[in-house]
Amino acid sequence: MELRWLEYAFEVYKQGSFTKAANRLRVAQPSLSQQVAKLERELGARLFVRGHAAAVPTDQGRRLLSYAEQMLRLRDDLLREAAETSEGMNRVLSIGTLAITGGHVLPPLLQAFAAKHPEVRVRIVEETTARLEELTANGETDLSILALPIGDQRLETRSMLTEPLYLAVPPDRDFAVRNVSRKQSDKAHSALLSDYASAPFIVLKSGYGFRGTVFALCAEHGFQPRIAYETSSVETAQTMVAHGLGVTVIPAMVRRFTKPMPTYLGLGNAATRTLVFAYRKDRYLSLAAQAFLNVWLEGRERA
Repeated sequence: MELRWLEYAFEVYKQGSFTKAANRLRVAQPSLSQQVAKLERELGARLFVRGHAAAVPTDQGRRLLSYAEQMLRLRDDLLREAAETSEGMNRVLSIGTLAITGGHVLPPLLQAFAAKHPEVRVRIVEETTARLEELTANGETDLSILALPIGDQRLETRSMLTEPLYLAVPPDRDFAVRNVSRKQSDKAHSALLSDYASAPFIVLKSGYGFRGTVFALCAEHGFQPRIAYETSSVETAQTMVAHGLGVTVIPAMVRRFTKPMPTYLGLGNAATRTLVFAYRKDRYLSLAAQAFLNVWLEGRERA
């Protein structure tokens, strides 16, 4: 059995198509089909039901390909660790992050890391939470900065920081009169979230983890938010709030202090989010990723 056969078969499994897998692997489709057929003969099992547009794994195929994934992962980790043992730290570090979060927490870390390891080039991957979990689990990023809870059980986490959440509301008092049950909450610079149960909410689109955080927080206060707008940008959400279009929940680090800006109301000590470093728990963690985590740890100890 050749590892190449496993690699080809597993790519077909991931892509769901011989054509797509061949394009991804940059091989001719007949050659790919032949290699997968050799593997099936070696195993004495049919891995795929071949159709005009798709390759559907059989039940036995799914089980056998899960072993193939483990073997390929071990091969990649073996080669990577061996290369770093003989040649030193990899020259590229891939870090996944949400765009706004990364813009706030990464610059000082990158500055400190570059001072210690100027030879390492850092590649920033900005995606949705769901996509970052997938990329990290598949080893396409060395580590990612995500918020709890983490949905993918294949990931290990290391706590980074915990910050309070705020309710961003329009500065317009007429909005409060129309939508809020407690009229003077803005004077106290704090709020009961349930007071805003009838207000229109601006939330992040599906795929962003913070959307789930907001929904869970509202559920704890006994209501489901009335969604008026969905966006992929926290900055856009804040601008919409500032123009009286609704309310939203905001992590402390992304509050806006230039106009147009909403009014920010505290939600109490229980309303927080925790950021973590996430990486595949059963994979080799590159020397560059380990060094980056050490730089973060040293900075935390000095703070």
